[in-house]
Amino acid sequence: MSLGSGGRKLSFELLSSDLTADDVDDTSPRSLPETSSDGRRRRRRRSKRKHGFQSPPIVEEEPRVDGSAAAAFRVTDLRSVVEKVCQSSDAEGSAASCVTRVGVELRQRSVAANGRLSAAASGDDAASSCGSSTRESVAAAVAAADVIDAARRPEANGVLKKLEKDESLDWEKFIKENSNILGEVERRDNSPFRYFIGELYSGNSLRSTIAVGNDKKRQRVYNTMFHVPWRCERLIVAGFFVCLDSFLSLLTIMPARIVMTVWRVLKTRQFLRPNAADLSDYGCFIVLALGVASLQMIDISLIYHVIRGQGTIKLYVVYNVLEIFDKLCQSFGEDVLQVLFNSAEGLSTCSTDNATFELMRFLLDEAIAVVAFVVHSFVLLAQAITLSTCIIAHNNALLALLVSNNFAEIKSNVFKRVSKENLHNLVYYDIIERFHITAFLLFVLAQNILEAEGPWFDSFLINASLVFMCEVLIDAIKHSFLAKFNEIKPVAYSEFLEDLSKQILNEQTDDRQKDLTFIPLAPACVVIRVLTPVYATLLPSGPFIWRIFWILLWSVLTYFILAIFKILVGLVLRCLATWYINLRLTRKQHVD
Repeated sequence: MSLGSGGRKLSFELLSSDLTADDVDDTSPRSLPETSSDGRRRRRRRSKRKHGFQSPPIVEEEPRVDGSAAAAFRVTDLRSVVEKVCQSSDAEGSAASCVTRVGVELRQRSVAANGRLSAAASGDDAASSCGSSTRESVAAAVAAADVIDAARRPEANGVLKKLEKDESLDWEKFIKENSNILGEVERRDNSPFRYFIGELYSGNSLRSTIAVGNDKKRQRVYNTMFHVPWRCERLIVAGFFVCLDSFLSLLTIMPARIVMTVWRVLKTRQFLRPNAADLSDYGCFIVLALGVASLQMIDISLIYHVIRGQGTIKLYVVYNVLEIFDKLCQSFGEDVLQVLFNSAEGLSTCSTDNATFELMRFLLDEAIAVVAFVVHSFVLLAQAITLSTCIIAHNNALLALLVSNNFAEIKSNVFKRVSKENLHNLVYYDIIERFHITAFLLFVLAQNILEAEGPWFDSFLINASLVFMCEVLIDAIKHSFLAKFNEIKPVAYSEFLEDLSKQILNEQTDDRQKDLTFIPLAPACVVIRVLTPVYATLLPSGPFIWRIFWILLWSVLTYFILAIFKILVGLVLRCLATWYINLRLTRKQHVD
């Protein structure tokens, strides 16, 4: 680094020889640059008088530094500004006048325990035009800056002597000693024998793929195996007897009401406008009678041979297709019968002016109901014939039908997300399906009575038991896993049974959609169609009047049997419903 002044060059390196070791040890900002203080002060005064430069006075503070803390301070900030102004005269070629202003500001902070050491030194020097005094002043300022820069180094004062004793950080050695510092998996011993011994004594053999359960998991297992199947089967059995009670009501209560209405008309010889209940019974009786008459014209043997002779379509496929149509007819028949009852209510309460319109609407709804339930009756009859064909066959067709039908039902229901309301409806569908299967087995029994040869009752009991057991097992599995996957507690089935009990007691609920909807018209048509030939075999041969007598006798006897059965089922259901509702109320009070 060099300083140009009037063509002359002054090297800062020449000034280093003027500083001794004693000068370096003294790091005071006042004492460092002044080796001959008296002479320098005189030269500065002369230069100021000669050139007229005015500089502010230098204010210096003597820092108090103990001998032990002399090396404890460090220079944190050094700011030096050198401004040079050189002027030269071209004509005379005389020496250029050069103005140099040197300012040094030094702030020191102490980090020792004695406290805080601060010192500030500032100076403004202005001198001369290329004389010897100017060069000496500049050289002294530069030498002071070099000494201060050397003093900032820790090695000069021994400030950080302890760091010299510490070892430098060897990264490779550190990584070798701490190999898992980056979260990497430690490399284990690859010995097969040690690996096998470690697996033997390291805990559970399945610890890597399954975690330890808790009480919640245990309760979930118990619900899946015990609580849900038990409560679901209890609900299905109760619903089955509710459907049976409705079926018996159709065969006992409805004919009795019709007979009473006819007897009243014949006795009083006055035809009064019937009420809504009577019109509804008349409509159901017409549907039942036309349905039975339509099924009487169907040759069951022909349908049996057509179904059995199918080579491309298997029996279980036919059964599944008919089951789908059965569910569709159930849904549509519910709406049709509700519309018919609404028309009956409108006809019974309408005025004389609107009687014609209401009567035409009632007849139209009646015709739709007849068509809908005749089709539904035919579907159920074909389904019963298919099941009978599988039972009679000797090529394990029944087993194939049960496996395909039931596991297809599990696949279509279990792995779907269902709500509590959907589960409620699904249970009701299972109840109706259980009742339809009972009607099908009754059809198979009647066919065996009419056409079987040799001992057949044992095989029938085995096959019927197999069908019922498979149905019960599939329903239990389906609802257990539905409740498991959808996190539905077993208490939901108890709530469903409580709603069914209120329906048995004719307690009107706010939501009528929770009621079990079952229309026994189509199953009744099938049962009557099947049992009619069986009763025909019991009639003795003889004159027509004698046969009419036996027909009436068997009809009245059957009616009384059904009426007694209806009374028993109805009373038992009402007693059990009352008991269960009281039980639920008691448990709710204890819980609250």
